[in-house]
Amino acid sequence: MKLNKLLLLLIFSTTLLTSCSEDNNDEINLENLEVEQFIYRGMNDYYLYKSDVPELANDFFASGADRDEFLADFATPEDLFSDGLLAPQDRFSFITSDYIALENSFSGIATTTGVDYRLYGFSNTNDLFGVVRYIIPNSNAEGENIKRGDLFTRVNGENLTRDNYRTLLASDQVTFTLASMENNTVSETSETVTIANEVLVENPILITKTLDVEGMKIGYIMYNSFVADFDDRLNAAFSQLDAEGVTKLILDLRYNGGGRVSSATRLASMITGQFTGEVFAKEQWNEEYQNLIETAYPDRLYNRFTENVDDGERINSLNLTDLYVITSSSSASASELIINGLDPYIDVQKVGDTTTGKSQASVTLYDSPDFDRENANPDHTYAIQPLVLESVNSEDVSVPYNGIIPDVAIEEIISNLGVLGEPSDPLLSATLDLITGNRRSYPERNYNFKEFSESGNNKPNYQRMYIDELPLISEKKLN
Repeated sequence: MKLNKLLLLLIFSTTLLTSCSEDNNDEINLENLEVEQFIYRGMNDYYLYKSDVPELANDFFASGADRDEFLADFATPEDLFSDGLLAPQDRFSFITSDYIALENSFSGIATTTGVDYRLYGFSNTNDLFGVVRYIIPNSNAEGENIKRGDLFTRVNGENLTRDNYRTLLASDQVTFTLASMENNTVSETSETVTIANEVLVENPILITKTLDVEGMKIGYIMYNSFVADFDDRLNAAFSQLDAEGVTKLILDLRYNGGGRVSSATRLASMITGQFTGEVFAKEQWNEEYQNLIETAYPDRLYNRFTENVDDGERINSLNLTDLYVITSSSSASASELIINGLDPYIDVQKVGDTTTGKSQASVTLYDSPDFDRENANPDHTYAIQPLVLESVNSEDVSVPYNGIIPDVAIEEIISNLGVLGEPSDPLLSATLDLITGNRRSYPERNYNFKEFSESGNNKPNYQRMYIDELPLISEKKLN
């Protein structure tokens, strides 16, 4: 690799010697070349939208030197990835210079105060305010004077804006200035709450309970992320519901931005149980890699309903024939996969707001011969997380790009969030109405505040769906 860099330096020195500043810039680019070669190689092999990026075509460059000259034109690996190799329609592929942090996020590890929130924008201004959606159990926020439904307008004494919200909310210690809403007007109070950020492993299973409604046992699970490290606890939650005799299930995914495909497959198997071995979802890769898999291991293209979690523990299944899912604009990727994958098999009723609209999955590629973690280049911690496949259900239907439309439309209203897991929560109440046949009309939002962002939007896995690893790593022979 050092020899390649030297040769390139000699080439560039004879063709690009126009000024001292340009020479310095070329040297900086050459320092990134090793990382950029890895990025190009991974995108050229696996990128779902390879055919939409001319530079990724196998015959685009006449030689390796031409390709490397193209790579060296980008100042940083991030510039190459985002500005040189992404297709216009790609909203979700990303690059990271710290794959350790990425791996932690996939395990549910994050830095947080424990206050989960949604940010809204005021009309005709740069200012924002936050609404607390829930408090993470066992976090620094638990036991403090802040709860679901509280509003905040300032952080650390500064007005929250579109420009500073990331920095302020990521401070080591966060002081929230609380506010209230009356007649669609947000007004500050004199009350403040100070909470330190901490590194926390959040259990994505926020609530598991059984509701007794009109003689029915109705299970309720609020599940906020598809994290494989908690699949065993999710399985235990279904054991609890089964022991309590539930005959209906409400799956609350309103704050679930997605996660691991294998966890979604296991959750679908817990909900059902009667379809073991059947196709839950199909994978569609780029044409070149799709042909390779179909030739070598065609069954690898199918995610099937299963009987076990990773450690061999048997899945606790409810054998349901219908499911009620609470959704919102925050519901994405693996959350939508659950709905779409189960739809051909059981009756799935949706209550809430239209989902994000994402059916593509990514995978982590490391700088190693087979892109695996074990042999990653020790000289850096760059990794890329490109979209590599489109997920469709057993009937070849994908999640609509504009999201899944609910059967019963009802949005959360800031002034009336209710208590999660209780009938005072309007979305849960509407779902219970649907189950019991007491459907009615529900109020629409009556304010002009627009959703802007939410907790976790700075996490590398935000609204992403991903697979555990590449198939056929050892057999891959594309280039």
